[in-house]
Amino acid sequence: MMSDYWVYVVIIVAGWLATDIWRWLGVLAGNRLDEESEALRWVKAVATALVMAVTVKLIVFPTGSLAETPLWLRLGATLAGFAAFLATGQRVAVGVVVPIVLLAAGLALL
Repeated sequence: MMSDYWVYVVIIVAGWLATDIWRWLGVLAGNRLDEESEALRWVKAVATALVMAVTVKLIVFPTGSLAETPLWLRLGATLAGFAAFLATGQRVAVGVVVPIVLLAAGLALL
């Protein structure tokens, strides 16, 4: 009976070793980093660029049900969301909620 579960134990331990060690090393290394260093500014720039690339890909080349929406609606919702984000003092929640509401309203009217 116990021999049936050893595979699951191995999977759990291997998963823990593969992820938690790196998290702890990241915490230890992160405590020693200067947040204003050039290296971290570069990492932030690369991370921001990657997020924006995925966002643009979703807008211009969508998949799934988003592909059924017209490009003008996706672009309009994006621009309105960005404008709302800037107008409200860069509140992320506003920048996320506004385009979602506009997309939903646009789809309801189509």
